[in-house]
Amino acid sequence: MPEKTMRFLVQGGEATAGPPIGPALGPLGVNVLQIVEEINRQTKEFKGMRVPVEVTVDTETKEFKIKVGTPTTAALIVKESGIEKGSSEPGRNPVGNLSFEQVVKIARMKWPDMRAKTLKAAVKQVLGTCLSMGVTVDGKNPKEVVREVDSGAYDEMLKESEG
Repeated sequence: MPEKTMRFLVQGGEATAGPPIGPALGPLGVNVLQIVEEINRQTKEFKGMRVPVEVTVDTETKEFKIKVGTPTTAALIVKESGIEKGSSEPGRNPVGNLSFEQVVKIARMKWPDMRAKTLKAAVKQVLGTCLSMGVTVDGKNPKEVVREVDSGAYDEMLKESEG
C-alpha cells in the first residue's frame, strides 16, 4: 500500500484548504476539506499557535491519518504567560512571568518531543527557553530557578507529577 506523508505547520484550529495543504494533497485525489476539518478538530486546543501536523495518505484507498505535534516551547510560554512575544533584551527587560506550576505543565506537554529522560530535565529545558525569552518564573530569574531545581527545592512537586 503506497503511502505519502506530508508535514505542515498550521495555525491551531484555523487550517484551510488553500496553500500549503490544498496544493500538496489535491493531486492525491483525497477529500482535502475532510482532511482540513479533521486537522482543525485535532488542533483547536492550540488556537492561535503554529502547530506541526503530519498527514499520511494511502494513495490507493484514499484513507488518511493525521498526527498532531505540539507547538514550540516558546509558543506555549507565550500562551501561558499572556505575552505577545519574547523580550528584545531578555537579560535586562523581562516581559512576563510564569508560576513554577505553569513551567511544569509546559514541560509535561513537550516532554514526549524532548530528549529529556526525566521531568526534571524537561523542566530545566523549559526554564532555559524562559531565560532566552525574558520570562521570569515566580518573579525570579530562570537561572536562579534552575539552581533551585538542581538543589532539590522542587523535587517533591516533580516526583508527585511524574507518577
